[in-house]
Amino acid sequence: MTIQSFINYIKYEKKYSKHTIQSYKKDLEQFQTFLSLQYDTDNFLAVNHHYIRAWIVKLISSKNEAKTIHRKISTLKSFYKFSQKQGYLKNNPASDVILPKKNKRQPHYINEQRLARLFEEVSFPDDYEGIRDRLILELLYSTGMRKSELLGLQVENIHSSNKTIKVTGKGNKERLIPISDDLLKNISNYIEVRTLNFEIDSGQLFLTKKGGNLYPKAVYNIVKKYLSLVTTSEQKGPHALRHSFATHVLANGGDLKAIQDILGHTSLAATQVYTHNSLKKLKEVYKKAHPKGE
Repeated sequence: MTIQSFINYIKYEKKYSKHTIQSYKKDLEQFQTFLSLQYDTDNFLAVNHHYIRAWIVKLISSKNEAKTIHRKISTLKSFYKFSQKQGYLKNNPASDVILPKKNKRQPHYINEQRLARLFEEVSFPDDYEGIRDRLILELLYSTGMRKSELLGLQVENIHSSNKTIKVTGKGNKERLIPISDDLLKNISNYIEVRTLNFEIDSGQLFLTKKGGNLYPKAVYNIVKKYLSLVTTSEQKGPHALRHSFATHVLANGGDLKAIQDILGHTSLAATQVYTHNSLKKLKEVYKKAHPKGE
């Protein structure tokens, strides 16, 4: 049983994203290095829960966050579960390992007024890049889609007839996200400009100024550049817009289950973290508006 066998499984059968596959591979290689240095073996199948606990201790001493440790052990659990299915193991040595508690950090979002300034007051260049960058920001904030989902968008994923966008999320699961008339109009305008600028068409919605497929770092830099104009927050990446979408919709009376479906969360618990921010806002409104609020 090798790492590559498992990687091929999650790549071709589970159809995990490239980023997820790289993370799994890195985690398994790190554990293999630990086994080699600590126990003078690289045999994954000879491992018991004591080896894994020792790795957790090592990770903690190296100041890894609890969230990171949970992800790495989750990788091991998946690897050993696959090994069981293949008949190499009877028991999963990672199944009963006790993990460090995660620090519950609330999703960081950007104030509604600041984002309104971004789209109403900030000047975007009137060229391909300027039109593209504004649309990227609008899509991330208006739909709550992930950066990877944005990069996976094809022109054919825009459904003008029923005003939806089809995105492919985690686990290669597809979902439809509704869009407004204004957003659809801006998408159509962008596609016209895109068609005039590039003769060779890969089909991917967002392209670089040279016509290549847009890449993750470019999206991050675009979002950070423009958010820096309206907020001093340290969190200025694409995920801040996803959090802002969910928080603002919920705060304005949106249905939690509907938000879950739009975000592509498999569990409602993952969406419920946004209720904290809504309650916080509600308390602030109460304190300002109610005579006994103070």
